[in-house]
Order: sequence, then structure tokens, then C-alpha cells
Amino acid sequence: MAANDAFVGLGSNMAEPSAQLAGAVARLAALPKTKLVAQSPFYSSKPVGPQNQPDFVNGAAWLRTELTPLELLDQLQAIEQAHGRERIQQWGPRTLDLDLLLYGAEVINSERLTVPHAELANRDFVLQPLLDLDPARTLPDGRRLADLRQRCPDNNLQKLNPLRRPLFPPG
Repeated sequence: MAANDAFVGLGSNMAEPSAQLAGAVARLAALPKTKLVAQSPFYSSKPVGPQNQPDFVNGAAWLRTELTPLELLDQLQAIEQAHGRERIQQWGPRTLDLDLLLYGAEVINSERLTVPHAELANRDFVLQPLLDLDPARTLPDGRRLADLRQRCPDNNLQKLNPLRRPLFPPG
């Protein structure tokens, strides 16, 4: 199978969110048949849904993978579980949320997976990290991410400073 570009959204608002995302990126880089092309900066944003929870930290990762979309989804869910993800409340607090946002030029609508992600166009905390990774990226239907970002509701997005510790241990 040929490699496909896949973009994964990262989110956390519990248990040191920036460290959760950094750990997830390290795990993404170690996936079989997959190469980490780039990771975006991290951003803080107000939560979508219940407001009585901490702000989120979000980012995105660009992967080049030979995994199928469902194989990749299984890997993402395994990483979430390893980070203690519990699915208790929709849009509620979470240690780690990994969403398959884009997979090549594919449009997928199945019981388990929707690609492009259904809310991608309405989330500045998804669009901005994607634009940081690939400013010219378009959706499979031809819409430009940059145009979507200009029309996107403001969620008080704030770019965060990079973590001071290395993503991978030295050696």
C-alpha cells in the first residue's frame, strides 16, 4: 500500500495537557508503517461544550502512513487509552483526544470514522494547527483551510510557548 498523508488533531485539558500532547506526538512518531512529518505548535483554547472545565491545549500532527484509515484509528484510540482517556461526557474534560482529521484526499463516512472530521471547519483550534503544518492544504471538496479559518468562530486561541524539555530523551 502506498503511503498517505494523514493529519491528526491533538487535544487535552487534564493532567499536564502540553505534556500529554508531547507524549502523544512521540507515540505517533513510533507507529508502525508511519513517519511523523511535522507537528504544529500547541495552542490554548476555551472548551467547546461545557464551560465548567479547564481550557484545552490543542495541536496537530502530520503523518505519512501506510496504515489504512481504520488501522490508524485503532492506533489513535490505543494511544488515548494509554493516556488514561475515559469517554464519560461528550465534549467533557479529557487527558487526551486524538482525531483523524484528514487522510489523503479520502472522504470516509462510516459508523466508526468520518473524514474529513465533521467539525473541522468550525474549530479554530483544529484549523490553525493544520495551517501551521500546511498553509496550502485543501479539503477533498476543494475548500481551502485558510478560507475556512477566516470564517471560523473565535475560540480565544492563544499560541503557547514550546515545552522546555525535549520530546525524545537524549541518547
